[in-house]
This record gives sequence, C-alpha cells and structure tokens, in this order.
Amino acid sequence: MKEIVTQWSFPYFYMNKKVKNGMENHRYGVKRREFLKRSTKFAAATVFAGLGSSKLFGALSAVQAKNSIPTVLLNNGISMPRLGFGTNTLKGAIGTRCVSDAISVGYRLIDTAHIYGNEEAVGEGIRQSGIDRKELFITSKLWVDDSGYDSTKKAFNTSIDKLGTSYLDLYLIHRPRGDVKGTWQAMEELFREGKIRAIGVSNFLPEQLDDMMKYARIKPAINQIETHVFFHEDKSYEFLKNFETQMEAWSPFAAGRNGIFSNQTLADIGKKHNKSIAQVCLRWHYQRGIIAIPRSSQKAHMIENLDIFNFELTESDLQTIASLDLNTTQFPEWG
Repeated sequence: MKEIVTQWSFPYFYMNKKVKNGMENHRYGVKRREFLKRSTKFAAATVFAGLGSSKLFGALSAVQAKNSIPTVLLNNGISMPRLGFGTNTLKGAIGTRCVSDAISVGYRLIDTAHIYGNEEAVGEGIRQSGIDRKELFITSKLWVDDSGYDSTKKAFNTSIDKLGTSYLDLYLIHRPRGDVKGTWQAMEELFREGKIRAIGVSNFLPEQLDDMMKYARIKPAINQIETHVFFHEDKSYEFLKNFETQMEAWSPFAAGRNGIFSNQTLADIGKKHNKSIAQVCLRWHYQRGIIAIPRSSQKAHMIENLDIFNFELTESDLQTIASLDLNTTQFPEWG
C-alpha cells in the first residue's frame, strides 16, 4: 500500500467522530511517492553543504560538524537542530523502526508528545539506534489533561520513564489550555533542576505569550505552531523574532493538504533546482529560520527530507512562494 504523507498536530485517534468525518472529506492531494516518480529528480543520498544565507531567529553555532544538520542557538544558549523528525501517528513496532531509521540516516532532533501515545516506541527506537543519548535532542509535550503544577511534574516523569531517559532536551506545553501558570511554574523548576534543557510552548498566539510573561520568570525557548507554504503566519513570525522565541513548524507539508504535492508552482521551483516539492518546502522553512519536523514512515523520504542544504531558493522563488499564502489554517478542525 502506497503511503499518503500526513503529519497531524494531534493524533487522529484522539479526535471525535465528527472531526474524523470532516478530515476524511478533506482534500489531501496526490500520494507523495507517485509524485516523486513523475516530478523532479529524487536524491537517493543525503548531501550536506553550506548553511545558506538565511536570517535566523537565533545565531548559528560557530562550528558545524561535518555532514551534520545545522543548529540554531535558543534564547537560553543551547543548540537545537534546525531539521528534525516528527513521530505523530508512528506507534508500536512501526514507530520504533521509523525512529531508529531516522537516526541512522542522520536525524538528531526527535519530536514526540504524550498524546501521541508513542513515547515508549520512540524510546525503544532510540535504544535500537545505538547512538549516544547526548548526541540527540529529544522533545516531548505536556497534554491539556495534565496541566497544573503537580500534574505537570507527574506527567513529565511519566514521559521520561517511557522514553527511557533521565532528562529532556525540550519540553513543551502542547496547547494553551488549562492551568498554564501552574504548568509553567513546574516546568521552570524542572529546568532549574537540570531535568529539562529548554522549555517552551506549542500553538500559542502572540497575545497568549504576552500574557504568559506577566508571571513567567523564563521566556519560552520555542513556540511550535502550524506554518507551511499555505499559511506563513507572518504575524507570529515577526512577533517571535522580536520576542526572541524560536519558531518551529509542526506540519511543514501541511499534512499533504490543499494538493501540496501536486502544486505546479512548487513543482516548477523544484525543477529549476533539481529538487522535489518536499525539499522546496523544507528549504523555504530553513531560509526563514524556522525549525521543521517532517514525519515519514519511509526511509527514502527521510533521506530526501535531509537533502536540502546544497541549494538555495532565490529571492524570486521566495516571492513566488509568498503568493501561495492563504493566510488561514489548513486544520480548521482544531479551531
């Protein structure tokens, strides 16, 4: 069965029947593998080149290891890979295999969440990879049901136990719901105790971040939000740069929606650079200084998604992509 590329911000199984039915009726576009066969030449091996001239939210690390994914300095001074591997919907043995495969081809940022129901599978994939834990950057997220001071600490311990690690590199509040103040207080304490290297949020609006700073002692290092070529989120983009919080895209391919993998504009740009639509999308994120975490269960796609550091989108390309912005979410079921 051929894969249809999807990457949800929250797992399909958690949705109610009405939401699921709405998603089934949504237009997903063409299957990615079919598109790759008839589109631009697919790179079969990763090639890492220069860092390009992108303007970043934070400064690039002074030294980049050979053949590594570039990193960005977060507002607390730690380095985070600028391209990672998303794991939403990848559960059980498949999830374990995918995480191990992703690490084997070069990914070091692994993103999961409690609500994905796959932290144990992700942890097993990390163990099977055989790589030193210190070489990885592991992210998990606190779900709404666990908000509040005491619940947050309990949920954090559950997550690291399932992942089989003594600390997280990044821990996020998954949605701005519940007792955010109590949750953030607990996360700040966990950070100061060295159990989390960076703390942040997901799906927060600028005004919610402003409100958070009325009581927060530590500014969020990350805001992981929906952003892609059809939803540039310019307001949040500019706000987060000025706020000194790194922007991260949880669905860099818009989960295949709006026919992204058959979009002629993106295909034409890809053809000019001998790249696929997926690579054009990820390069666009990279040049904007946005961290992206594409998800795939296919090793060939994982490799393809890494092969974005040996070309650069021109100003003309960027202006053309700007015309694709619909300035609206592609995930209305989460409104």
